[in-house]
Amino acid sequence: MPIRILLRLSLAHICLLTLLVPAFAAGVRNSPTSKPSRGALASDSMSPAALKSYADLSVKWMQEYLRIDTTNPPGKEARATAFFKKVFDQEGIENRVFNYAPGRANLWARLPHTTQSPKRPIILLNHTDVVTSDASHWLYPPFSGEIADGYMYGRGAQDMKDEGLAQLMVMVMFKREHVPLDRDLIFLATADEEVADTGSDWMIAHQRALLGNAEYLITEGGVNLVENGKLKYVGVDVAEKSSFWLHIVAHGRAGHGSLPIADSAPNTLVHALERIINDRTPFKVLPVVEESLAGMAAFEPPDRALQFRNVRQAIKDKHFQKVVEQDESLNYLFRNTIALTMIGGSPQTNVIPQDAWANIDVRLLPGEDPVKFLKQIRNVAGPDVDINPLTNDFRMANESPTNTPLFAAIRDVNEHYFPGTPVIPRMDSGTTESIIYRQLGIVCYGYVSYTATNEESDTEHNNNERIRVEELRRGPRILFDVVAAVAGVK
Repeated sequence: MPIRILLRLSLAHICLLTLLVPAFAAGVRNSPTSKPSRGALASDSMSPAALKSYADLSVKWMQEYLRIDTTNPPGKEARATAFFKKVFDQEGIENRVFNYAPGRANLWARLPHTTQSPKRPIILLNHTDVVTSDASHWLYPPFSGEIADGYMYGRGAQDMKDEGLAQLMVMVMFKREHVPLDRDLIFLATADEEVADTGSDWMIAHQRALLGNAEYLITEGGVNLVENGKLKYVGVDVAEKSSFWLHIVAHGRAGHGSLPIADSAPNTLVHALERIINDRTPFKVLPVVEESLAGMAAFEPPDRALQFRNVRQAIKDKHFQKVVEQDESLNYLFRNTIALTMIGGSPQTNVIPQDAWANIDVRLLPGEDPVKFLKQIRNVAGPDVDINPLTNDFRMANESPTNTPLFAAIRDVNEHYFPGTPVIPRMDSGTTESIIYRQLGIVCYGYVSYTATNEESDTEHNNNERIRVEELRRGPRILFDVVAAVAGVK
């Protein structure tokens, strides 16, 4: 029997099937399509008809949302805010649109608390812009929302229109079900996350009061990895690194390419870059990395598991250091990283340029001082090149604690849907809007309520970006239960 049909059966039918077909029931129990296994969740009080209606609506609205082209640049996110506003107006949910630049807009919506002594708000944050795409490399047009073979295709299906859709559904579900709230529930859709974060920066600078001194924020990040049809773990991003992009310039004497110059600008640049790339930045072990690797130890061979459970001691071992350096998924966790990304010089092959330049993408660990790092890298490169930051808007890397009611809610809700699956805190190698809002004293988590295989996750910023339709039908319900656990009146 297809799983999509099984999900429509009543709980009684499922119990009967469990008795009749125990092997099949055991396989479904920890699969990415399983229903809550035990205990009461907020969504359990909804009727089957209501749950089906919300699942159908999720698919319908996601298809509409994916058909809105918000490629950044230029963005034109006002198209997306118009979509959200139409829904919120129809549902009677308070909302405001802020057109802060031509074609660019943020949307704020709120469900107010219903208690006398409310807790601080929780924000559901999503960005409406998406990265560029080349339709010639896609099976279906990037803005078609085409459904085929159980998938919905579209730019933003993984990053992050899917999460924006889930957050929209949560607002609608709370409103329609008249769920009492002990804190304000705020929906915030921002523009320009993929390029410069001007949407969030504008919101904080001009409408900070609407954030209501929030206690929690949920946005993109994290990954819920499916392997061999089972959910392996739920990963929640609680920390991330800072982008510190540097511009390197070498100067020299220009000339004809037929007469090589030993100390030409390109040669000087290459020598400096070689020193920079070969420099071994120090290893550091952050508490979040300790906690993360300890959680991942269960999936490792015995020797590696032992190292993961005592990584502070293991990193002192030269052999383990080499293993870390050669593993991209580990290396970034322990050190400030440097990646050479751009090089420029002469516009002609037979001309030795007077100047040659390169850009490097530096990612700093939480707590690192950019001024101190810049001094160190200048010493490594030597005096023959100039090194300066590409921008002046450096954002200090930061993290959020895991001993919070929200993290506990994520763990508890996912235990109901996926029994025995660990919830593991992670540090992101990149940067999200969380880094901005943590500076306001908000606990921010990168958490997604959808599951995905590596193949599906890899379509993010890639060709044929897609999400399973069954995930669209189930994911918003999980997020609803998480939010209800920290915002619903007990």
